[in-house]
Amino acid sequence: MNSKSSNSSVLYAGAAQTNITPVKGTIIGVDFFSHYARFIHDSLFSKSLVFKQGQTVFAIILVDICIMPSDFLCLVKTKIENKVGIKKENVTLACTHTHGAGNVAGLLGGAVDIAYRSLLPDLIVTSVVDALKKLKPAKIASGSANLTGYQVCRRYLMKDSFKSKNPVSQQWDVIKTNPFGAEDQIVVPAASVDSEVCFLGVKGLDDSWISILGNYSSHYAGDWDVDTITADFYGTFAKHLSNNIGAQNDFVPIMSYGTGADVNTWDFLNPDKFPDKEFAKTEMMGKDLATVIYDEIEKLKWEENAELTIVYDELELNIRKPTKEELKFAANKLAANKFGSLEVNELGIEMVYAREQLLLNEYPEKHISAVQVVKIGNQLIGGLGGEIFTETGLWLKNKLQGHNYFTICLANTYDGYVPPAHELNNGGYETWRARSSFLDGKAENRIKNKLLELALNM
Repeated sequence: MNSKSSNSSVLYAGAAQTNITPVKGTIIGVDFFSHYARFIHDSLFSKSLVFKQGQTVFAIILVDICIMPSDFLCLVKTKIENKVGIKKENVTLACTHTHGAGNVAGLLGGAVDIAYRSLLPDLIVTSVVDALKKLKPAKIASGSANLTGYQVCRRYLMKDSFKSKNPVSQQWDVIKTNPFGAEDQIVVPAASVDSEVCFLGVKGLDDSWISILGNYSSHYAGDWDVDTITADFYGTFAKHLSNNIGAQNDFVPIMSYGTGADVNTWDFLNPDKFPDKEFAKTEMMGKDLATVIYDEIEKLKWEENAELTIVYDELELNIRKPTKEELKFAANKLAANKFGSLEVNELGIEMVYAREQLLLNEYPEKHISAVQVVKIGNQLIGGLGGEIFTETGLWLKNKLQGHNYFTICLANTYDGYVPPAHELNNGGYETWRARSSFLDGKAENRIKNKLLELALNM
């Protein structure tokens, strides 16, 4: 589908945020096992940035949550369409991927917090409604910067003497993800990172700030206890950026999750890189992201009446399923062990993935994956439902050279981890077959080529 407006039409924009902070006691996710919120460090938000040009209305919504499953995303999009008339193709609904939020997905050994899941959709819709109320003539500008020091490929090649067991195949993986306790066995990180910080600035024609939408390819900072509610560096980024530009209350700073499925901030080869104090790295990371964007603002070239175009398509992808023998093995594993006393060790992880095989077997044979590209003036934004590897993100940027482009992940559908085929063969946590990694080896190639096709034909 293609929604396109006249080049001469005025572009309107508005932004708003709604507090979605859960109460203490809420189940936090996603992790190997459930955690319960004992502390609230900072507030969580649903942040909406809405554009209107002619008859075309488009909304980007970033929610401070780890994962939203496809059925949940569909429910929220239906509510948005029923409430304000924006069709699903014209909505980019995505997660920031903070791990300090309520659990609405229930993957691995975690459980859905039913009460929070029932409250969240209407809160998200409210942020869109409020953003629409603030629409005004707007101009946009694209920018990028570079921030190193916080990203490390979390997938490692290890010494030959080190053995990393795949809990699904029961074979040895080539790659070890997050090698806690085996730092001396590391040879080298398995891939590079993308240190580019991309952003879209949005102002009113009167020069009042509306929003800045940033994009960075890394997992969360995660230097806090698992029983704490927090927006992680996405929240500290917003705080520091607002302070830097001296914006009024209507300004909505947003940071989105880029193609960092294989990247995090834990440097196993340099473990003393950051202070030990809780939230120290979160604070530093958010502040530095805000600073590098702020330092680029004076260089921006602003565009009025920027053309707004949205293209959207859906792919039917194959789901990896366990064999009969694997299902039998998984059922026997569950019969021999109880879940109540499990810990995050070899047995605990094997039990989690045995359960995953039984639950994944109930999935259909095919999965619907959304692929979306939005063009606002000279800015291209891709929306993909998976946790996409850096390799794929850099491939897209290379193919779209000459365009200002970035990818927002965990958007519109939930596709799980989407490893390139060769990484699927290498193993490692991101590839272990489960409801968090369920697509076959052809999925990554099909998804990236579909996005490229849509982008080049806009």
